Amino acid sequence: MQIGRARATAIGFGAVLLWALLALLTTGSAPTPPLLLNALCFGIGGALGLVWAWGTGGLGRLKQVGWRVYAFGTAGLFTYHFLYFSALRLAPVAEASLIAYLWPLLIVLGSGLLPGEQLRLGHVMGAVLAFSGAGIIVLGRGAVGPSGFDLAALPGFGLAGLCALTWSSYSIFSRRLGAVPTESVAVFCVLSAILSALAHLALEQTLWPASPTAWASAILLGIGPVGLAFYLWDIGVKRGDIQLLGVASYAAPLLSTVALILAGIAPLSITLIVAAGLITAGAAIAARASAVARHGRAA
Repeated sequence: MQIGRARATAIGFGAVLLWALLALLTTGSAPTPPLLLNALCFGIGGALGLVWAWGTGGLGRLKQVGWRVYAFGTAGLFTYHFLYFSALRLAPVAEASLIAYLWPLLIVLGSGLLPGEQLRLGHVMGAVLAFSGAGIIVLGRGAVGPSGFDLAALPGFGLAGLCALTWSSYSIFSRRLGAVPTESVAVFCVLSAILSALAHLALEQTLWPASPTAWASAILLGIGPVGLAFYLWDIGVKRGDIQLLGVASYAAPLLSTVALILAGIAPLSITLIVAAGLITAGAAIAARASAVARHGRAA
């Protein structure tokens, strides 16, 4: 079934909406350590994907996908999360998270190298504005003290930078794999679950979700932010407006904070309002640039 560019972009943004629940559900899944949680969630997401592929007759298409594609997709999903969790352990959470959130900006800049894409000044301006809004939110969550720069945090900052590079590269190169069926993401998830489980056994103490709420949070993570979101994102970056999606991705930290406020975990503040304005303005500028680019191609 053919999906138009605008619809594919909207589907891709569905992943951003699901990622907005990541912080809330991760908080609810305590005390499960990150890699074990990763294994559980990717296992659920992969199993659901395989059931979906079986129900739609897509399992046969998985046999036509080469091992290099499976290696690429698994490396993208697993490496991003492994680097992200490691960075947050080795560096201050707020600063490391902000560095990791360079990935949408890198997608916008890197997508200009893709066939058929045109990077305009509005895309860059929109991405920078939205990144500023995300920065206000992320740094506002952390307690940034007056003690100055800590050299001990450098490894964590480096891993956060690699984290941003990993996800932006995965997203951009996925665009070049447009002929690969989205059902292949199910295999990416299953293999990532296996790698996460092995890494957990080597690096972490096993602590299962401690309550029905924690189990529900872990299951919902596997269904949504660490499951369905990757299938939606695959459709978006392969067939949608990847530059607009990159800028729109900065809505994730904004919506994540809103979810925490609604849950009574975080307070409403003027910082959130300012950040919302910057992210919305950035997305609007990028959307206009995409509209101009489409008009130019159609002319």
